[in-house]
Amino acid sequence: MAVRVHVVDPSAYTPPYDHALCRALAAAGAEVELFTSRFGYGPVAPAEGYTRRELFYRAAPGPPGSRLRTALKLVEHVPDMLRYRQIATGADVVHFQWLPVQQLDCHLLPARDSLPLVLTAHDVLPREPRPGQRRAQRRLYERFDAIVAHCADSARRLTEELGVDPRRVHLIPHGVLRPWEGQLEQPLPPELRDGEEPVVLFFGLLRPYKGLGLLLDAWRCLDPDPPAGAELWIVGMPRMDLAPLKAAAPAGVRIVPRFVSDPEVLALMRRASFVVLPYREIAQSGVAFTALGAGTPLLLSDVGGFPEIAASGAARVFPAGDAEALQAAIAELLGEPAQLAEMARRARDAAEGRYSWEQIAARTLELYGRLRER
Repeated sequence: MAVRVHVVDPSAYTPPYDHALCRALAAAGAEVELFTSRFGYGPVAPAEGYTRRELFYRAAPGPPGSRLRTALKLVEHVPDMLRYRQIATGADVVHFQWLPVQQLDCHLLPARDSLPLVLTAHDVLPREPRPGQRRAQRRLYERFDAIVAHCADSARRLTEELGVDPRRVHLIPHGVLRPWEGQLEQPLPPELRDGEEPVVLFFGLLRPYKGLGLLLDAWRCLDPDPPAGAELWIVGMPRMDLAPLKAAAPAGVRIVPRFVSDPEVLALMRRASFVVLPYREIAQSGVAFTALGAGTPLLLSDVGGFPEIAASGAARVFPAGDAEALQAAIAELLGEPAQLAEMARRARDAAEGRYSWEQIAARTLELYGRLRER
């Protein structure tokens, strides 16, 4: 009999990851249900081989991030979690991806004496936390039978910094993402369609920890001009005040501060010479694995799991926070098309090898099996 798996992401924080994981588990023989909420920014990939149920926050109106929607989601959270706790009795394993209200969620999880509980530590601790949120996250880890870490650095932090029993920490890589699959390819966003010059792309949510100020400092130092007249594109939904960045942006920088649809993401990745992610901290990044899915080279800071991606040959790393080193790496890569072509080949190889969902599903199901035996 197939193992019955519930994958749970109440706030729909990572629909592409949720979809890829559920599809891969189902393809490997599991009976999979995804419990989540409506994704407010646009359509998501249709379920393939699994069932998708929008159980959470069904009455919350308004645009994503609005005060009204956030307040009503908080009101709905407890009854929705309690409703799910009853449904969870039909599963063999429950695998949470995110828990958004850590202070409450410690008390709302399904009972561990009836089925194994797994949590993926996408972020070891919350970034830009609300009061008490990090302390609650530490307590939350104690409620799970297994914690999935996406890189060795996350596993080390869980055991050494947070004191999680190493026997409950399991290293399973993040999988490659292709959120545009099954959708009609679209052209570049209208704001970016003119020009033929090389493009260095920063893509993803615009947040303080991602090093955008450092990136602009490095771009400003390219002397006398970016090689081959290259442009820097910064594209994504803002989660910070962009006024200082826009005021400081030198020539050759275009900023598109909005949500970009999945088919547009593919066009961006194909247009870019490489993607740059100068984060100050990270575990792993869905943007990096989206670039791998498109076969696009990467320039990454040496934090979290980024050096592991670089070890595949698909990326180059620079010391985090070092604008001079970032500037030198940008200039070198723009001047070495043969090196970029080799990195792109390595990206495609990594996507079909270490970061393929077939391998990840197999390792995940093996973990579920060990937990059920206990």
